[in-house]
Amino acid sequence: MEFSKPLLRLPIKFSADQLAAEVKALPASAWTAHPQHFPGNSAVRLITAGGQPTDAIEGVMGPTPQLFACPYVMQIMETIGSVWGRSRLMGLAPGAEVPVHVDSHYYWRTHIRIHIPVITNPGVSFTCGGETVHMAPGECWVFNSFLKHEVHNRGDETRVHLVLDTVGGGRLTDLIDAAEAGSQETELLEPSGAERPRLAYERVNVPVVMSPWEIRCHVDFILSKATDHPKLAAVRKRIGRFIEDWAALWAQFGADERAVGQYGQLLMGVRRDLVGEGSEEIRLTNEVVLQHIFDRLIIEVALQAARRPRPQAAGATLRRAS
Repeated sequence: MEFSKPLLRLPIKFSADQLAAEVKALPASAWTAHPQHFPGNSAVRLITAGGQPTDAIEGVMGPTPQLFACPYVMQIMETIGSVWGRSRLMGLAPGAEVPVHVDSHYYWRTHIRIHIPVITNPGVSFTCGGETVHMAPGECWVFNSFLKHEVHNRGDETRVHLVLDTVGGGRLTDLIDAAEAGSQETELLEPSGAERPRLAYERVNVPVVMSPWEIRCHVDFILSKATDHPKLAAVRKRIGRFIEDWAALWAQFGADERAVGQYGQLLMGVRRDLVGEGSEEIRLTNEVVLQHIFDRLIIEVALQAARRPRPQAAGATLRRAS
């Protein structure tokens, strides 16, 4: 998600003391290793696929027992009011880092990541798009994950952030708009002790078959970030032809999973041709290769139906309309 600045502090704050008390009350067994196994990185799973002990970013999301053990965290989420995806407490040990990277997966194109520092120290820094900040306890931040970003803990205490992933909704848009407008007023959400909040969780987060309109949206985004290159025009033309072919197939079959083979042929063909046209030589403004982003946003995601076992009806066939 893009904002007016690489890093944006929202005009709302939370009780760092209450958050820290809930975190410290969790058993050591609640902490797991980082999915990418970055040294010194750990997490407590709060919302996961099926509420199970998994780091998957796809599937029907639900709360874990660890979330229910953190009522103030749930109050914060209710106040923001969004629909929630995978969310965690994330720890960063003294001397550890999250190395510089760009979030290029489809998940990050469709989600906003909220950071709320719980336990931190002056040696913790967050850098995004060339801008570096220290996020203070209880603050609320969002950032542009399509830019290069990294985190360092140069202090002597483990840093813990509440990290919430969402497609949006609720008050979040208003909070972002106020931050981008330069609002100096900051709301403080005190712990209420009210009944357990009712939160909304993702049920749909990947397409069975991506619509041509969504493909056009991602392609427009990718091409808007492409740097000048002699081979860009040919790449652009081949992508345009792919979208037209996909739209024609969609008009005939839509998301009918029985058309998986024909959709798959379009994906394989466009990838082969784009590489041949030089798509791996073109970079985007964040220095990531164009083909890599096209793979992550479209090739890997446009046909999730292909990953699922499909029942075969007797005699069922697909015929092109005459």
